Amino acid sequence: MKNLLSIVLFVTICFVNAQETKLQVSESEEYKDDVKSTEILTIHTTKEGLTGVVRESKRDILFDVFDKTLAKTHQVVIESDKKERYVGEVVFGDEIKVFTVYSPKVKERIVYCHVFNIKSGTHNKKTLFEANVAKKRYLFSGRGERQTSFNLSPNGKYLAIATDNIYKDVNDYAIRVFDANSLELLFTKSYQKHDKKYFKHNDISVTDNAEVYVLGKLYKDGKKEKKKGEANYDFILNKITENDNKELVISIADQHIRSLNITDLKNQLHLIGFYSEKRTGKIKGGCNFIIDSENFSVSSQKNYELPIDVYEDLYGDKRGAKKEGKELKNFYVDYILEDSDGNTYLLAEEFYITQTYVSTGMNGGYWQTVYHYDDILILKFGASGELDWGRSIFKKANAPSYNAFVKNNELHVLLNSGKNLLEKKDGRTKVSKGFFESSSLYDIVYDNSGEVIYSKIQDNKGKTFYLPFYGTYQDETFIMMSDRRKKKQFMILK
Repeated sequence: MKNLLSIVLFVTICFVNAQETKLQVSESEEYKDDVKSTEILTIHTTKEGLTGVVRESKRDILFDVFDKTLAKTHQVVIESDKKERYVGEVVFGDEIKVFTVYSPKVKERIVYCHVFNIKSGTHNKKTLFEANVAKKRYLFSGRGERQTSFNLSPNGKYLAIATDNIYKDVNDYAIRVFDANSLELLFTKSYQKHDKKYFKHNDISVTDNAEVYVLGKLYKDGKKEKKKGEANYDFILNKITENDNKELVISIADQHIRSLNITDLKNQLHLIGFYSEKRTGKIKGGCNFIIDSENFSVSSQKNYELPIDVYEDLYGDKRGAKKEGKELKNFYVDYILEDSDGNTYLLAEEFYITQTYVSTGMNGGYWQTVYHYDDILILKFGASGELDWGRSIFKKANAPSYNAFVKNNELHVLLNSGKNLLEKKDGRTKVSKGFFESSSLYDIVYDNSGEVIYSKIQDNKGKTFYLPFYGTYQDETFIMMSDRRKKKQFMILK
């Protein structure tokens, strides 16, 4: 009995004593959902406090409106064809614009915009443009790599869409700029058109003056990332207007970069991402290319190796010191967030796929595919572009699980994990759920200097289970929906 008590006491000491969240937590009234759908495309809350939710079912696209108390007031159900697929969305003011591509024939593509006005509860579907493509190709082929093909200007006046169309004899890419209110096409501009060279789109940004910045990789020879050990590409930034197209070549020397993202800080363009000294699938540290918009040139290029804190969070105190400087792998950028002081937070999640053969005895077996959404990597860049700090979250999951937002200049990472976070002997905090363990909803908070506080929002056992990944942050409030198929509910964090 004494030995058993010692074991229990030891295990108890190994648990992280998570404090209660400082966020104000409330829940909406439960409501019955007439259409079964757990596929949430986007959520947006207007300044008046109305919330619009867009979901997708097997045959329909659902547009729901909720009042300030998150009671459901209106629903529009739009039938969609099995050959119509969702490709992205933008939000501004009272509207959510959802984009779909319809493929009536092998080479024919029609791009639609579903305009959902949350305030009035109305829905309109408009054809934006039609195009012919190479066999079995889409206009937005890089969506699986988390690229951005749609962007709205900060003032909400202009909508820019980047598309690709690749044939055997030519690689062609186009920018279309629309009046965001009327959806009238203002101009179309072709860019990076090559007979042999291949271009891979990364990101797009449009200004309040309808200037479009398009960023991507231009491969020197073929499509391989490396040739003779060196990067086989340059990053290209195009500045496109109705009457002009400027091109800036961003040489990466001996680095290897999977992708870069455009962010605008204090009227300066920053191209932010991760770099490697070995190959694109790995990470040595963070990189930041600062662009002089007036002269359209690279004003500075800065690389920062991952700080020791990143390795200690992942591997522990002793192993972390030994791992320092070694490259991580399989991380993809999820969020680029900004605070009121001009700091930028870059968050990426480790993602990879494994397959296991499952034997069923005499009848053979089958291959089981497992998706891994594991560790989270966080870098904070100061307003000047310098790296302030880096941290990581040691976790395991088999589905997209987390969301992040900045409130009062603190970074919040929301996720579901085991009821008790395990603090290992080596100093790591394991944010995962055991096989027989119940779960809890956590708010992991990083202050301005990178210090972390683990706070618990609720124990999920006997309560509604919420999905942070599909939540949204607007006007100092984070809202997320439950995972139930018939009876649904919202949690509100202020």
